[in-house]
Amino acid sequence: MAALDAVPGLAANPAAPASVLLRLLKFDHEWSTVARLTYRASVPDEVAEALLAHPDRRVRGALAESAGADPALRARLLDGPASDAILVACGPHPYGTTAPPLPDAAYERMLAHDNANVRYETANAPSTPAHVLLPLATHEDPFFRRAACRRVWDELAPQVRGALLDDPDPEVRTAAALHVMADDEERTAWLVETRADHLWLWDVLAHGRLERGLAERLLAEFLDTDTTRLARLVGNPTFPADLAATLAGHEEPAVRLAVSARAELTEEQRAAIDWKVTEEDRLEPLVWVWRGRADGELLRGCARSAHTWLRRSAAVCAELPDDCVELLADDEDFAVRLLLAERHPKAPPELLLDLYLHGAHRAVGVLVSRPGFPSAGLAERFADAADPQARALALRDPAATPELVERLSRDPDGFVRLMAASDRRLAVRRIVELLDDPEVGFAAAANPLLPVAEMTALLDRAGVPG
Repeated sequence: MAALDAVPGLAANPAAPASVLLRLLKFDHEWSTVARLTYRASVPDEVAEALLAHPDRRVRGALAESAGADPALRARLLDGPASDAILVACGPHPYGTTAPPLPDAAYERMLAHDNANVRYETANAPSTPAHVLLPLATHEDPFFRRAACRRVWDELAPQVRGALLDDPDPEVRTAAALHVMADDEERTAWLVETRADHLWLWDVLAHGRLERGLAERLLAEFLDTDTTRLARLVGNPTFPADLAATLAGHEEPAVRLAVSARAELTEEQRAAIDWKVTEEDRLEPLVWVWRGRADGELLRGCARSAHTWLRRSAAVCAELPDDCVELLADDEDFAVRLLLAERHPKAPPELLLDLYLHGAHRAVGVLVSRPGFPSAGLAERFADAADPQARALALRDPAATPELVERLSRDPDGFVRLMAASDRRLAVRRIVELLDDPEVGFAAAANPLLPVAEMTALLDRAGVPG
């Protein structure tokens, strides 16, 4: 039944009144519909109250995960079944933003909760505010002191940071040392000596400040046993240049690549090393480039380099000078262009469009959300394009006519119809018709132009109790 496919869209419709949303809570055979309520920008208090009092823990969980619900209402879940506390502690995790914080009293209750998982999640939740976390730096429980190190280190007073660096608990000392290792040889050495199998050794090798003796010992340790860690070590800007030079002809390509991308080398010296970067290689920004990104001349040198890794590293820096943005927008390396498009606030509109049209469909969501993605003129350019991804671009044009939107709502490709179904220029009559399209009905149901009477009729056809 097509109506069943369309109903979930009502949960996301910003114009759906409380009466419609409350009926969705009775849609028991389709849990994902209730779950969609968590993504709304706002949840009417009447609906949130119904979520709060619902007998199904999954439904109450939808309230706990909703960034759009009143935080005070989310906090009231703590007054319900004890098992709901973990739902509140985990809370919303909205992509790219932070949910409004709970009342301070709620954090006090959760940080003192009998369930250790509730305490853990509260201390690590992205929405827990700094003023709640700061006092944890001197808490008697080392778990809380570790959490404070991870979350609010830069906001701690110098004397508190000093105490954490010398904390009696080794895990607290580790969490603190990781923040200062880039400028502290002794802390770096201590982290290496106590490393065991800790995952953070990977970061220490790349970012910790290395005393020469330690660098030599690590070189000897990894030279013939662990070329992956050796390459990581060589990429550390404080790894001695003369030691790195001895590895320029190493048999492992990753090691040679790490040597070739070091800051002290000239372009001629880089070219003399047998390095290779393929389109599939996923490379982190070079440490020395990222640390020096405020230096416009340093970034210019990287952007003009023949070395692909330097150019990729420059491309992710928002501080990249405008002339270099234009330069890298035409780079021969696809990853350079894509990184620039995804990360730089001034990525050229034509670059964003070109990547969308030619091979970057995996990044479509990122590209079209960039501030510079073009809109004007797209209807004339792409309304009749052969590629459905390109035809859908016509709907981004503010000059697209209602007639064109309706035509695209009848497109043979489901993606194009989906985009048209959510367009506010589409006639209400056509929006209602699309509710019966199993591929795009949910997008039509989410269109805020859909009349409330049609929302109610849709619920009736789907058999959702009134």
